[in-house]
Amino acid sequence: MQQYKFQGDYALRRVFQEVLTQVLLDCEYDILVPIPVDLATWQNRGFNQVTAWLTDQPYFQALTVKAHHKSQPQSAKSRAERLRTSQPFQLVEKAAPLLAGQRVLLLDDVYTTGRTLRHAAAEIILGGAKAVTSLTLAR
Repeated sequence: MQQYKFQGDYALRRVFQEVLTQVLLDCEYDILVPIPVDLATWQNRGFNQVTAWLTDQPYFQALTVKAHHKSQPQSAKSRAERLRTSQPFQLVEKAAPLLAGQRVLLLDDVYTTGRTLRHAAAEIILGGAKAVTSLTLAR
Protein backbone atom coordinates (compact mmCIF):
# COMPACT_ATOMS: atom_id res chain seq x y z
CA MET A 1 0.00 0.00 0.00
CA GLN A 2 2.88 2.34 0.83
CA GLN A 3 4.45 1.96 -2.61
CA TYR A 4 1.08 2.28 -4.36
CA LYS A 5 -0.26 5.25 -2.44
CA PHE A 6 2.76 7.34 -1.47
CA GLN A 7 5.26 6.44 -4.18
CA GLY A 8 2.65 6.59 -6.95
CA ASP A 9 3.10 3.06 -8.29
CA TYR A 10 -0.18 3.12 -10.24
CA ALA A 11 0.38 -0.33 -11.74
CA LEU A 12 -0.07 -1.88 -8.28
CA ARG A 13 -3.78 -1.01 -8.45
CA ARG A 14 -4.29 -4.27 -10.35
CA VAL A 15 -3.25 -6.30 -7.32
CA PHE A 16 -5.94 -4.61 -5.24
CA GLN A 17 -8.54 -4.72 -8.05
CA GLU A 18 -8.60 -8.51 -8.12
CA VAL A 19 -9.30 -8.78 -4.40
CA LEU A 20 -11.79 -5.93 -4.42
CA THR A 21 -13.79 -7.34 -7.32
CA GLN A 22 -14.28 -10.61 -5.47
CA VAL A 23 -15.22 -8.94 -2.18
CA LEU A 24 -17.73 -6.60 -3.85
CA LEU A 25 -19.62 -9.61 -5.20
CA ASP A 26 -20.49 -10.54 -1.61
CA CYS A 27 -21.56 -7.02 -0.57
CA GLU A 28 -25.16 -5.86 -0.69
CA TYR A 29 -25.46 -2.24 -1.78
CA ASP A 30 -27.17 -0.01 -4.32
CA ILE A 31 -24.48 2.64 -4.79
CA LEU A 32 -20.72 2.41 -4.35
CA VAL A 33 -19.17 5.67 -3.13
CA PRO A 34 -15.36 5.99 -2.97
CA ILE A 35 -13.69 8.31 -0.48
CA PRO A 36 -12.37 11.31 -2.43
CA VAL A 37 -8.93 12.91 -2.23
CA ASP A 38 -8.41 16.65 -2.06
CA LEU A 39 -7.15 18.64 -5.03
CA ALA A 40 -3.58 18.97 -3.70
CA THR A 41 -3.30 15.20 -3.24
CA TRP A 42 -4.70 14.59 -6.72
CA GLN A 43 -2.23 17.02 -8.25
CA ASN A 44 0.70 15.54 -6.32
CA ARG A 45 -0.12 11.85 -6.76
CA GLY A 46 -1.88 12.06 -10.10
CA PHE A 47 -4.67 9.67 -9.11
CA ASN A 48 -7.16 8.80 -6.39
CA GLN A 49 -5.90 5.56 -4.88
CA VAL A 50 -9.47 4.33 -4.29
CA THR A 51 -11.11 5.13 -7.64
CA ALA A 52 -8.09 3.68 -9.44
CA TRP A 53 -9.33 0.26 -8.29
CA LEU A 54 -12.75 0.85 -9.80
CA THR A 55 -12.03 0.84 -13.53
CA ASP A 56 -14.43 -2.12 -13.96
CA GLN A 57 -16.95 -1.11 -11.27
CA PRO A 58 -19.75 1.45 -11.44
CA TYR A 59 -19.52 4.06 -8.71
CA PHE A 60 -20.84 7.49 -7.83
CA GLN A 61 -18.46 10.21 -6.58
CA ALA A 62 -21.07 11.62 -4.17
CA LEU A 63 -18.52 13.34 -1.94
CA THR A 64 -15.92 16.01 -2.44
CA VAL A 65 -13.34 17.43 -0.05
CA LYS A 66 -14.13 20.95 1.09
CA ALA A 67 -11.71 23.37 -0.55
CA HIS A 68 -10.56 24.93 2.73
CA HIS A 69 -10.06 21.67 4.61
CA LYS A 70 -6.61 20.35 3.67
CA SER A 71 -4.00 20.85 6.36
CA GLN A 72 -1.70 17.83 6.38
CA PRO A 73 -2.08 14.21 5.28
CA GLN A 74 -3.95 11.91 7.66
CA SER A 75 -0.90 9.64 7.67
CA ALA A 76 1.16 12.45 9.22
CA LYS A 77 -1.30 13.00 12.10
CA SER A 78 -1.34 11.34 15.50
CA ARG A 79 -4.40 9.35 16.57
CA ALA A 80 -5.58 12.25 18.74
CA GLU A 81 -5.19 14.69 15.85
CA ARG A 82 -7.13 12.40 13.53
CA LEU A 83 -9.96 12.11 16.01
CA ARG A 84 -10.21 15.92 16.24
CA THR A 85 -10.45 16.36 12.48
CA SER A 86 -13.43 18.47 11.44
CA GLN A 87 -15.86 17.39 8.71
CA PRO A 88 -13.78 17.40 5.50
CA PHE A 89 -16.54 16.30 3.11
CA GLN A 90 -19.57 17.72 1.44
CA LEU A 91 -22.02 16.21 -1.01
CA VAL A 92 -21.56 17.07 -4.64
CA GLU A 93 -24.35 19.05 -6.26
CA LYS A 94 -27.42 16.93 -7.03
CA ALA A 95 -26.17 13.95 -5.00
CA ALA A 96 -29.12 13.87 -2.60
CA PRO A 97 -31.74 12.71 -5.14
CA LEU A 98 -29.49 9.84 -6.21
CA LEU A 99 -28.72 8.81 -2.63
CA ALA A 100 -32.30 9.02 -1.32
CA GLY A 101 -33.45 5.65 0.00
CA GLN A 102 -30.35 3.83 -1.24
CA ARG A 103 -27.98 1.42 0.50
CA VAL A 104 -24.55 3.01 0.13
CA LEU A 105 -21.22 1.22 0.38
CA LEU A 106 -18.32 3.57 1.17
CA LEU A 107 -14.93 2.42 -0.10
CA ASP A 108 -11.61 3.54 1.36
CA ASP A 109 -8.05 2.30 1.26
CA VAL A 110 -6.94 2.29 4.92
CA TYR A 111 -8.92 2.21 8.17
CA THR A 112 -7.04 3.78 11.06
CA THR A 113 -9.37 5.52 13.51
CA GLY A 114 -12.55 5.33 11.44
CA ARG A 115 -12.94 9.09 11.50
CA THR A 116 -12.83 9.47 7.71
CA LEU A 117 -15.57 6.89 7.21
CA ARG A 118 -17.72 8.37 9.99
CA HIS A 119 -17.46 11.82 8.42
CA ALA A 120 -18.32 10.41 4.98
CA ALA A 121 -21.23 8.36 6.33
CA ALA A 122 -22.67 11.40 8.11
CA GLU A 123 -22.82 13.34 4.84
CA ILE A 124 -24.29 10.40 2.94
CA ILE A 125 -27.02 9.98 5.58
CA LEU A 126 -27.77 13.71 5.38
CA GLY A 127 -28.19 13.14 1.66
CA GLY A 128 -31.02 10.72 2.38
CA ALA A 129 -29.40 7.29 2.12
CA LYS A 130 -31.32 4.48 3.80
CA ALA A 131 -28.17 2.74 5.05
CA VAL A 132 -24.41 3.19 4.89
CA THR A 133 -21.79 0.47 5.26
CA SER A 134 -18.10 0.59 4.51
CA LEU A 135 -15.29 -1.47 3.10
CA THR A 136 -11.59 -0.82 3.44
CA LEU A 137 -8.75 -2.83 1.99
CA ALA A 138 -6.28 -2.39 4.83
CA ARG A 139 -6.18 -1.63 8.52
